[in-house]
Amino acid sequence: MKLSRLMLLAGMAISTLALSVATLAPKQPVGEILNPSIEILDANQQPANWAMEPLARGDATSSAQVSSDVAHSGTRSLSISAGGVSWLNKVLLKPYATYKLTGWIKTQNVPAASEAAARFELRGVKVTSPSRKINGTQDWTNVEISFDTEGQDSAIIVATLGSRAPRLGGGADAAVEAGKAWFDDLGLQLISARELKPTITIDAGKTREPMPDLIYGQFIEHLGRSIYGGIWAEMLEDRKFYSAVGEIRRDKVYVPSPWKPIGGSSAVTMVTENAYVGEHAPQVELGDDGVPKGITQSGLGVVAGKGYKGYVILAGDASAAPIEVSLSWGSGESDHQIVRIEKLTSEYIKYPVKFKAGSSSDDAVFSIISKGKGKFLIGTSSLMPDDNIKGMRRDTLAQLKELNSPIYRWPGGNFVSGYNWTDGIGPRDKRPPRKNPAWTGIEHNDFGMHEYFDFLHELNAQPFIALNAGLGTVDSAVQEVQYVNGGPETPMGKLRAKNGHSAAFHCTYWAVGNEMSGNWQLGSVPLKEFIQRHNTFSQALLNVDKSIKLVASGEAVRPSSDWDRQLLANSADYIDLISKHFYRQDWHGGGLMTHQRQIGDAIRAIADAHRNYLKTIPELQGKNIRVSLDEWNYWYGPHVFGELGTRYFLRDALGIAGGINEYSRDTDVIGMACYAQTLNVIGAIKTSKTSAVLDSTGEALVMYRRYFGTIPVEITGAPEPLDVAVTWTADKKSLTISVVNPTYETYHLAFRVVGTRLEAQGQSWILTGPDDLAFNDPGKEPIVTFTEKPVKDISDHLEITPVSATIFKINAR
Repeated sequence: MKLSRLMLLAGMAISTLALSVATLAPKQPVGEILNPSIEILDANQQPANWAMEPLARGDATSSAQVSSDVAHSGTRSLSISAGGVSWLNKVLLKPYATYKLTGWIKTQNVPAASEAAARFELRGVKVTSPSRKINGTQDWTNVEISFDTEGQDSAIIVATLGSRAPRLGGGADAAVEAGKAWFDDLGLQLISARELKPTITIDAGKTREPMPDLIYGQFIEHLGRSIYGGIWAEMLEDRKFYSAVGEIRRDKVYVPSPWKPIGGSSAVTMVTENAYVGEHAPQVELGDDGVPKGITQSGLGVVAGKGYKGYVILAGDASAAPIEVSLSWGSGESDHQIVRIEKLTSEYIKYPVKFKAGSSSDDAVFSIISKGKGKFLIGTSSLMPDDNIKGMRRDTLAQLKELNSPIYRWPGGNFVSGYNWTDGIGPRDKRPPRKNPAWTGIEHNDFGMHEYFDFLHELNAQPFIALNAGLGTVDSAVQEVQYVNGGPETPMGKLRAKNGHSAAFHCTYWAVGNEMSGNWQLGSVPLKEFIQRHNTFSQALLNVDKSIKLVASGEAVRPSSDWDRQLLANSADYIDLISKHFYRQDWHGGGLMTHQRQIGDAIRAIADAHRNYLKTIPELQGKNIRVSLDEWNYWYGPHVFGELGTRYFLRDALGIAGGINEYSRDTDVIGMACYAQTLNVIGAIKTSKTSAVLDSTGEALVMYRRYFGTIPVEITGAPEPLDVAVTWTADKKSLTISVVNPTYETYHLAFRVVGTRLEAQGQSWILTGPDDLAFNDPGKEPIVTFTEKPVKDISDHLEITPVSATIFKINAR
């Protein structure tokens, strides 16, 4: 999994603009530039509503400033020195309209080359007449841009000087031009706007290939709070002591220990001799003064009246006993419970502990202490809510069952390219803790292969396993497939049986690596070398199990590329699906319609590219290779729910609904899709320490999974500004009409049906909320939800709620 380098470099540069003004979207006037004359400064003395976009890799000679001594009118203007930097401003627009943008530019010593010029640009709309380019030394000059918004309701106005060019030798991007430019007094004029009266014809007799059930797949990766803090019920962080107690740094990587010593920093030392798991174990040195010493971890979430159970694994001097293991949820004398361990031996022993919280707290404390003499070792410890299901959170599983996803891709993502799958099998307490190879934090290896299949069993879902084709070997991948699919007589089947599961697990879908085209990926190699690697891996895997389906690692950023074309041409015999990924931000500044349509547009671009491959690559003739779009989502905004824990809004849910609409149009080429990701990390479900909730995008996925049909039906007409898709239910007894309304107005969708007759009554499910920036939080009543509503007296139109996604279900007569 990866936010593309393009997005990191270009998108993150405008994130301040997108986030700061997106919240004003419902209130910002349409067709009006905010702060067009640069007279308003914010608290940081920067131009309000403008954001500076630097070079992809900054250049010290370039700068963008507010000029207070040069202005076309008033007292201020925007200025750029040395080029390669831009000023950005979002503007909301009428869709399907034409506009003229005007502004004033002054220049000094700008080189004559056209690419060095000062100019205005527009992003996100169709420019029909570009800005005049100003070079040399010119006094204030008026320039104009004519443009058509088409299906966009926002754009980014760009004031820029020069261009970006790579340094010779492939170094950092640099501004190769010099000079200076000033920009001031922008204006916007509406020329014309199309009257929107959405109308469609539904041809019920013309259908496409049914939507694959696997379109509703999900993706979970060992990252942030997706597994640990999301699915897995373990409450203790770093329970196997990857980091030294009290330590804040290790291996030149910041991995703070959640454990703190009790009795002074010298009371606890990390020893390698006789460590229970991993490299070392905490040893508590006790004195003769009876002062309690040990370790403690705070920040645990508990609920009043709820039980918690776990264990500690200890060894030590008999004189160190008794050991007190406690859970406290407050500062009062009765706000804790203690379990006393009366005897210790020199060998590690597992001691169970059990507590019941007297009140709720997000800062409960778990402690292991002694007032005895000598010393004792702490091998590991564990604490979970006693209602956990095979180590998984009951509240999270309840939300996952609402999603009802048919397949889960695991374990990565970027993580897989540095993951040794054997770390995740065998006795859980003996599995080694590791630094996450691709992300921050610790990989506890508590959730491995067996836990993954327990997870799938609880959710009645099938597996989709990504293999380590980065730093991993062919032999390791072969062993992994045999461990999962091999009979009990095979070497790895015997190991699986030893670990508690004699029968084969069975997995059909296997990904040969993840995003191997990207230089961010561990073990990435040039295309020619990866083609050979893919083919070598694939042949070896098929020798183990010829029934498996192989998913190739397609180009990770662009919908179409030479990577995909060459991989398909040279590995066609070893590919069943080709993996594609995309994430979208608030690229064009946050207009609701612009934001919503990004997901569908991205899916369509990938589908169109693949159709072209099928037509033009000779090696694909007669083969049914399809796309596995196994990472797709929005990705922007602050990380509220841990690492990459983006919060989603109603506007994002409308985009996901539009994505499902688009999948219904592309059933000829897209065979599987996995929303990325399921929990917390850009997730459809968000959790706190003690509760879980469907985020807005999760609500959309649940609604479409339950109520949208499966057999796509052809529609024609002009549905704009609505996003409309129609399907038959699997039994062909009812039509379902999906309508996304990415506007703040009520619309009436006029429709005509040929090929069948519909009843005059039906049902609808409407997903909406208080406003397009509404969101759901765990522990609070959801406000972005879908509700059922009967539809009566259906004739030739349907009323569509503003800022909503609606599914209508109408029986055929």
